[in-house]
Amino acid sequence: MNESTSSHYCHGNEKKPIEIYLFIDPLCPECWALEPIIKKLQIEYGRYFSIKHVLSGRIATLNLARKQKFETIADLWEKTASRTGMSCDGSLWFENPVSSPHIASVAIKAAELQGRRAGIRFLRKLQERLFLDKQNISNFDVLKECAREAGLDVTEFVTDIHSESAAKAFQCDLKITAEMDVQEIPTLVFFNENIEEEGIKITGYYPYEIYEQILEEMLPNKPERCSPPPIEAFLKYYQLVASKEIAVVYNMSVTEVDREMKKLQLKQLVEQVPAKYGVFWRYNDL
Repeated sequence: MNESTSSHYCHGNEKKPIEIYLFIDPLCPECWALEPIIKKLQIEYGRYFSIKHVLSGRIATLNLARKQKFETIADLWEKTASRTGMSCDGSLWFENPVSSPHIASVAIKAAELQGRRAGIRFLRKLQERLFLDKQNISNFDVLKECAREAGLDVTEFVTDIHSESAAKAFQCDLKITAEMDVQEIPTLVFFNENIEEEGIKITGYYPYEIYEQILEEMLPNKPERCSPPPIEAFLKYYQLVASKEIAVVYNMSVTEVDREMKKLQLKQLVEQVPAKYGVFWRYNDL
């Protein structure tokens, strides 16, 4: 995909009128469930805002040693997946629990040292490994594999994980979380160019129209909505997406998406990746 086609997916470094602080935790199923909405926002209105991911480490504070906690987290995962259509498998917490959430967060900051986009690609790989493949994302080999898949310089990434820069960046995120009084994740805070004005804070998971409305309210003129690219281009760009993500971006039902995907599957352009809830599709780079 050339730069002009991909420009409405990615925020470059040019100054945009709105900055969104997205407070997340890599282990949070609600943050994962927000992925379809974030993709749709970036495709339709990406010219007007940039996103800064802030790691808030909320789940990392859990005492993960207690079995009862595992049961609580597993239950939350299952409920979130069945409600939102973004699969996450709670059995991970009994079979292969994440031993050190802290390391996963520092790894994201290490990836971000190679650029904001690199950090976002790495975070997505991490979430796929965790929620779909039930892998322990505090395992060093898993982290290196995610870095490789995200197109990072793996040697640099390994050095950065142990660096003071990544540790400080994570501490800085925790400080921002405290200063902005973010109590729950995900939380999005929308800021406009006027630094005197308070940001608009949205906590939790809402329908797409709510986020769209906030953008409209914060911009001086009604923003123009971009149309999504052909589904094939979308798949090629993101490589692995849920039927749910395609459904949200293209205003289709999951049944309609699956029908379309079956056509692409016959052309061997995509392969189906079964998940505990719903289906994911992987683009085949032929």
